[in-house]
Amino acid sequence: MSRDVYTVSRLNREVRASIEGNFGAQWVAGEISNLARPASGHLYFSLKDPSAQARCAMFRLRSGQLRFRPSDGMQVLAYARISFYEPRGEFQLVVEHLEPAGEGLLRLRFEALKQKLAAEGLFDTARKRPLPTWPKAIGVVTSATGAAVRDILQVLARRNPSIPVFVYPCAVQGVAAVGEIVAAIAAANRRAECQVLIVARGGGSLEDLWSFNEEAVVRAISASVLPTICGIGHEIDFSLADFAADVRAPTPSAAAEISAPERAVVLAQFDALQRRLNTTLTHTLTLSRQRLSGAQGRLVHPGRRIEQHHQRLDELLRRLLPALQRTWQLKRIRLAAANAGLISASPARRLALAHAQEQSVRQRLANTLPALLQRLQARLTAAQRTLHAVSPAATLERGYAIVTRGNGQIARDAAQVTAGEAVRAVLARGTLVLRVEGAESATSPPSEP
Repeated sequence: MSRDVYTVSRLNREVRASIEGNFGAQWVAGEISNLARPASGHLYFSLKDPSAQARCAMFRLRSGQLRFRPSDGMQVLAYARISFYEPRGEFQLVVEHLEPAGEGLLRLRFEALKQKLAAEGLFDTARKRPLPTWPKAIGVVTSATGAAVRDILQVLARRNPSIPVFVYPCAVQGVAAVGEIVAAIAAANRRAECQVLIVARGGGSLEDLWSFNEEAVVRAISASVLPTICGIGHEIDFSLADFAADVRAPTPSAAAEISAPERAVVLAQFDALQRRLNTTLTHTLTLSRQRLSGAQGRLVHPGRRIEQHHQRLDELLRRLLPALQRTWQLKRIRLAAANAGLISASPARRLALAHAQEQSVRQRLANTLPALLQRLQARLTAAQRTLHAVSPAATLERGYAIVTRGNGQIARDAAQVTAGEAVRAVLARGTLVLRVEGAESATSPPSEP
């Protein structure tokens, strides 16, 4: 029996394909140990817990994006692909993202809540509403003393100082922040003083921005009747509030830019609209004057119009009487023709003709039926005589018999039957069972019984 023998290379290659094909990327928590930083810029280390450890590799493209310096003994959270290093036959993790354990736990909470709210449809694009082109007033939910509100007010004053701004102050960091943000959003919707609402905060760490990742704040933004713009942190910062808002702005200043049309642009649009309106009105007035002039040229005095109608009525009456006479004459001709056709197609005439044909058929049938029956009776009698003459029963009546062998075959030749064979002889009345003592050929004279 042949054996399928693996080389080590083949075995490691198939193990790698199996591992990488069945496991995706995973979040893994642990302590860094045996950290190595070669000149290539890659990082090699182990992640361990009290019971086990796993080798890890983080390549330069990813390690260059780290915001902290890893070291031995540091508790971290790694997002890694599960792999197998073929040359040494070692299981390893290829790390895509690495962060300190505290921030990593927040990141895990962020991802879990994001998946939950996304499954409920809070982030669906279909829920997003367009922002008003020219809001009559703008609301701002943020800290009353932070840099964000100053930046927003400066941008709005520069772009369009004629638009009123309502600030709904609240804490944006700390224990009380979540409740105050939710209350400020609810107040803005209840008062209905503005047409668009900005929810903003300046930059900070993930912990600083965490109030805008809390479920209560995200649901309050999603449930807002007013269209919302979120400008939380810097451009690289994302919060769950950004996903729930109708529009996400990279910074608070950008949120202000988006919410208000620039005054100069609005004035230019008004000027353009005014020019178009003047052109349209001038063109409409010109067309109206031309139509009025044409209508005046076609205007006829009502008295003349009545005279024309009287004349037309007299003309129609003169034409009506001859037309009626011709129509009546044509109707009379058609009526006479229809009456004649109706008389010729009368059911009484057709019934009389059918009755006469019936009497004729009855008479012919009465004359020919007896003769036909006599001829058929004669033919039947002749057929019976012929049939009786050729009938096997008649032949048997003349003293003949039908001899059959044991296999049911009719014996037509004495040579077919052997001495001692049992045969059956069918007579005109009854059957004989016989045993043959001998047989004579047709040329031999029959022997005496």
